[in-house]
Amino acid sequence: MHAQPVSIVGAGLAGSLLALLLARRGYAVTLYERRADPRIAAAEEGRSINLVLAARGIRALERAAVMAAIAPLLLPMRGRMVHARSGEYALQPYGQKDSEVIYSVGRAALNLCLLNEATRHREVVVKFEQLCMGAEADSNRLLLRDVASGVTYERKLTPTIATDGASSLLRASLVGSGLIRVREDSLEHEYKELTLPAHNGRHPLAADALHIWPRGGFMLIALPNTDHSFTATLFLPRSGAASFAELSTPARIAGFFAREFADVVPLMPDLVDEFMRHPRGQLGTVHAAPWHVDGHVLLLGDAAHAIVPFHGQGMNAAFEDCLVFDDLLEDYDDWESLFDAFGQRRRPNAEAIAKMSLENYVEMRATVLDPTFERHQALALALERQFPERFIPRYSMVMFHPEIPYVEALRRGSIQAAIVAAVDTEPGRATALVNERLPPLS
Repeated sequence: MHAQPVSIVGAGLAGSLLALLLARRGYAVTLYERRADPRIAAAEEGRSINLVLAARGIRALERAAVMAAIAPLLLPMRGRMVHARSGEYALQPYGQKDSEVIYSVGRAALNLCLLNEATRHREVVVKFEQLCMGAEADSNRLLLRDVASGVTYERKLTPTIATDGASSLLRASLVGSGLIRVREDSLEHEYKELTLPAHNGRHPLAADALHIWPRGGFMLIALPNTDHSFTATLFLPRSGAASFAELSTPARIAGFFAREFADVVPLMPDLVDEFMRHPRGQLGTVHAAPWHVDGHVLLLGDAAHAIVPFHGQGMNAAFEDCLVFDDLLEDYDDWESLFDAFGQRRRPNAEAIAKMSLENYVEMRATVLDPTFERHQALALALERQFPERFIPRYSMVMFHPEIPYVEALRRGSIQAAIVAAVDTEPGRATALVNERLPPLS
């Protein structure tokens, strides 16, 4: 398999990391990217500036030996800073160990770092402004178009890995040929990114937390940047009483923020202008099956299983895909068997994190306002201290324990939620319930 060149469509985060991992094994890789070279082009304004890096993603980056280069881009966040309408706020820690933090990282800077690290390998060639027009599996052709000249050309399809995101054109062409099925579940909520600029050279809010203004049916969040600014993201329904459709004039925008997020408005001097100028982003979940066509082409990352961002796991899941793919290269001598094994291993976990991500949106925008939530959260941490070999809160399993598959975190999390609810009313049952329902974690 080493003698056969590999094509990757999409030089974003997953594509760049996968190219790096393949190059370290000696594969010759060509990356095709529709966008201009980010080393000479400005980042797209108002689009997914911040991401969350957690243990699963870190483990993949460590495999690629790039964490030293990426570390300066990271800002640790140890919990949620929940802001009430009254202006009061309180930190809800993510875990109870000093190591249990997640990291805010800028998408553009991270992508640039991974591209630079990948292209240090002579085995990696990146071709920018090359639009994938589709694939023809029966004739083994990958169809591309040079954006500048408009010239359409073709390359051998086998093997090609699609990492071109949630709106993957390569996936769409396979769907159009009847080779892959896809269901895209759109969320009725959209998002818009805004800025809290640095104040006197410092972060305007505590920089060691993810800030959240939960308002039941919608929310605002803010993540710190290395330039001492924050990127704020408003998640709001498309239509209805409190929705993007209603915020159609400067007066309505200003009034909405003054009513719902009064404490943060003074920190956003360009609020109305940014709101009017920045695009709205759509949210949804992609369910594709199968993820590959024989040994010709494989979907990976968001192209296979895009999810909503509310668990901070989209990038981490894609990086974990790359890690699993790298592991499987040890065990298979042909692309079809490798691609099939990858789908078998990753699809159940992708479905599990998609479900947990949707559930976490409800938690972030609404459940955190319920006193019962904070009590149950404290009880879960107490049970973890008492039974560390059996009980780990679901959030911690997902974010801090990459050795626990997503599907197992979902399964055990459901059992643990029932245990917490029972112990909340009958504390004396804790030991019996945990020992009876939760076998030790291997």
